[in-house]
Amino acid sequence: MKKAKVFYVEDEIFLAKIVMDTLRDRGYEVIHESDGGKALQKFSNEKPDVCVLDIMLPNKDGFTIADEIREKDTQVPIIFLSAKSQPSDVVNGFKLGGNDYIRKPFSIEELIVRIENVLKTKEEPIPDQEEVNIGQYTFNIKRQTLNSQYEQRKLSYRESELLRLLYENRDKIVERSEILTLLWGSDSFFNSRNLDVYVTKIRNYLKNDPSIEIITIKGIGYRFVTG
Repeated sequence: MKKAKVFYVEDEIFLAKIVMDTLRDRGYEVIHESDGGKALQKFSNEKPDVCVLDIMLPNKDGFTIADEIREKDTQVPIIFLSAKSQPSDVVNGFKLGGNDYIRKPFSIEELIVRIENVLKTKEEPIPDQEEVNIGQYTFNIKRQTLNSQYEQRKLSYRESELLRLLYENRDKIVERSEILTLLWGSDSFFNSRNLDVYVTKIRNYLKNDPSIEIITIKGIGYRFVTG
């Protein structure tokens, strides 16, 4: 069975060759680009299954490329690679619709596992309903919008997937480890802190409807309740 097509944007040629050779040995098709300024056009031409983007690139950085990709495709998984490890950098990556963030230096095996995880999440079936009503809000899953009579909001990819997961499991306890594995690829401490940030954001987006509540079950997870 043929593996996925990986779009790999990296300007460190020696590193890129190692990663590409390993991925190809594992059966992946790899499309490489070293110039950030040419990345979006190549993405549009190749239509990959997953994107692996370095952040520090010539002519256009990985965050900008990811933002432009999300304008064209809200579903393709994006993994960032970077030596930048400040919390603000990681959070910014997730806000732009990134699915995962790997710090350099990294092991090739770790990268392959992360690629497999985001592809597995992508393959999960989307609900038959494109649009659902959550209290006084209308959540469009495909367009990643959350609208009410008071405001219209465009969600990031990660925000949309978290709200979708909580809504699909409403009135049930969803374990933190399950959310982290599905949406971040691992339940590491740093990813766990990011989940806290995203839950707070979703609560804030829904705060005008008192019938909606995201209940924290301490040490276990969350329960999404609508009145």
